[in-house]
Parts: sequence; structure tokens; C-alpha cells
Amino acid sequence: MSDRPIAVVTGASSGIGAATARRLAAEGYEVVLTARRAERIEELAATLTGGGRAARAHALDVTDRAAVDAFAASLERCDVLVNNAGGALGMDSVADADPGDWRAMYEVNVLGVLHVTQALLPALTASGAGTVVVVSSTAGHGTYEGGAGYVAAKHGAHVLAETLRLEIVDRPVRVIEIAPGMVRTEEFSLVRFGGDEARAAKVYEGVAEPLTADDVADTVAWAVTRPPHVNVDLLVLRPRAQASNTKVHREA
Repeated sequence: MSDRPIAVVTGASSGIGAATARRLAAEGYEVVLTARRAERIEELAATLTGGGRAARAHALDVTDRAAVDAFAASLERCDVLVNNAGGALGMDSVADADPGDWRAMYEVNVLGVLHVTQALLPALTASGAGTVVVVSSTAGHGTYEGGAGYVAAKHGAHVLAETLRLEIVDRPVRVIEIAPGMVRTEEFSLVRFGGDEARAAKVYEGVAEPLTADDVADTVAWAVTRPPHVNVDLLVLRPRAQASNTKVHREA
């Protein structure tokens, strides 16, 4: 059994999750990478261990409660949980939205966070200095046209974190919410627009420096590595070019 603190990262197969796993491994954590795509996380875990870091992979669908419970039971300890699994589907108006897309977004962005947090909360408490991180979005703090389904889901994740912090204030567990704005990753917008590369690229058109996955991972690692009595309740980060969800400077 490793004497390193253990950090569980959901949605670690790409983007912010993979970057966060790499960053926490560099900070000395043994990272447990979870995602549905086993091959991706196994490859990343092998890369990390090959570089002298401590990592292991566990294929997991956070919307499957039985699988989440079995995963939690398999861990010998848990010091940090980074609830990163999530995503957006479509940008239809409320009038035209597909209820199936809304349901899928709620399942992963809200119930997924609920499942994993509930399952690991006893271990996080037993650690004596546990940390729950919820990677939400600026969408959880403001609305925009065409985003109602994703906005509703991320508002749900925000409220879950805020309420949990109130409810477990007597336990040695911090609850941190990191809310990124425009982040350019290899998959987020591509998935949102059903693989339409041109439409996905247009999201970042003219924005010289959107945030990167590494920017968010660095922020997560900073918050997690504060002294245990310091709780970063909510940290919102955006690229300089983005003043709000709907105000973005785009160069010609």
C-alpha cells in the first residue's frame, strides 16, 4: 500500500481531467484516473508511472451508481476527489431542445457528481483532511442563449457544492468549486456539436488565448494544496479576452 495521499479524478481520459491528473501526480499524489474510455486512462497511467509518478486507472461511468459504489469499496483510502466528468450537448433554444440531451447532461454533470461524492465521502472524512473539488463552469453562474440545458446542469453542480459545504462543515472535508470560462480542449466543443469540427472551431474564433486544460489543472492543484484549514469556496477563471459568458473580445 502506498503512503502517498490518493487523489481520484473523474473524466480523466482527456482535457481538464487528464491535465489535472498529471498535475496532481507531479504534486506527489497517487492519482486514480477514472473515465469510461479504459484505453485512454490506462495509457495515461502508464505514462505517469513510467515517469516515476504514482498512478492507476479504473474504467468507470459516473452515472452508474452500482459501479461507483464498487469502485469506492476498492479504494484503500481517498484524500482528494476531483469531480471533473461532465460535458455539454447541443446549443438548441429551450423551445427546440432535445429532452434527451438535457437528461444526459444532468445525469453526468449533477448526478455523476452526487454518486461519486456520496460514495467517497466516508473515506474523505476518514482521511482527516479530505477535499472535494467540483469542476463546474461559468455556465453555472450565468445564462446565455442556446445554453439552457448545460447552464441548468452546471447550476445544479454549483448548488450541490454550495449545499454540501454547509452540510458537512463539522467534518474535516473541504468543498472547493472551480468554475472555468472559455477553455479550448480537444473534445469539449467537438462533442457539444456532434463532431462538427467547423462549428466547434468557431467557438474560439478570433480569441488569441483561450484557457487551456493545463491552466485549469494548475488552478485545481493550487486550491487543493492550500493548508487544510484554507477552503477556496469558489474560484472563477476566464481568459483575459472573456469578460462574461457573452462578452468576448475577438480579434479580426
